[in-house]
Amino acid sequence: MTSSATATAVTPYRAYVTRVTGIRRLSPHFIRFTLWAEDLHLFDPGGMDQRIKLFLPRPDGTVPDVGFGREPQPSMMEWYQQWRLLDEAERNPIRTYTVRDIRPADCEIDVDFVVHGTEGPASAWALGASAGDELIVIGPDVRAEQAGGGIEWNPGTAREVLLAGDETAAPAICGILEGLAASDEAKVFFGETYIEVPTSEDILDVRAPSGVVVRWLPRDGAPLGEMLGHAVRDWGRRRRIIFEARRAAWAPGLTPVGAPAGSSGYEELSPDEQLWEVAEPDGFREYAWLAGEAGAITGLRRHLVKEIGLSRKQVSFMGYWKKGRASA
Repeated sequence: MTSSATATAVTPYRAYVTRVTGIRRLSPHFIRFTLWAEDLHLFDPGGMDQRIKLFLPRPDGTVPDVGFGREPQPSMMEWYQQWRLLDEAERNPIRTYTVRDIRPADCEIDVDFVVHGTEGPASAWALGASAGDELIVIGPDVRAEQAGGGIEWNPGTAREVLLAGDETAAPAICGILEGLAASDEAKVFFGETYIEVPTSEDILDVRAPSGVVVRWLPRDGAPLGEMLGHAVRDWGRRRRIIFEARRAAWAPGLTPVGAPAGSSGYEELSPDEQLWEVAEPDGFREYAWLAGEAGAITGLRRHLVKEIGLSRKQVSFMGYWKKGRASA
């Protein structure tokens, strides 16, 4: 078999059967797990906010057989269909997370968990896990010819950025900031970052580009999303002043400064808008990345588009979770 044929047979996502080699309590609500697997050198390190699936064990510690032990491994659609065909009582929980750090040379990744009691399966697993425990991670395979996706950070040509989210988005936001800080483009990005967390003790150290201001917003008893909403709306009010100044300089028939041809500045959102959308911001100066509780994030995205004047193409927004509903 040729190397090309071998690469074609590799699915974009691979199941890595990892073991816990490190557990670090970062704060009252954040726990970092270091996971090791012999084949994690194959994990594609290309994304700053790379999504993964965690194939969590059932209450008895087992997981169903959906073909992960075969080579070549089944595609995501194939194993997911097998999982869906299982009786509900036999299914294990599957949850979506973001990789915090990737070290292919060491066959390691770090995953940060937000813990909030034992009601949710991921939080319960994190609070009860020990070194040596097994955890199956579905992540990208660097050998695949077709990219696996799961990367939402897409600023395009924009260099002024807004990143905002609650504690569930903190690992992704911190990964993006540290990735930018370590990149050759660290000095060209500027903007603001807002991260709402449960308490003041949940403020974490993060390295960001010198031009990006990071503001942690501890709730300390305030309603979920309230502080984040105030911060993003304040950012929007300040941006609107700039947008209005640009619009005042427009001449009939000319494209406004910083906007691509065909941009109207305002765009209506349908009532049944998606809870997940990746921006296509080429040609714009500003780019916003929002993630967290779906209701709060959708409202902020709507505000930035309808009230402030950003194009939908400038805003990536991800509803990581929804109040009262479990997410796979």
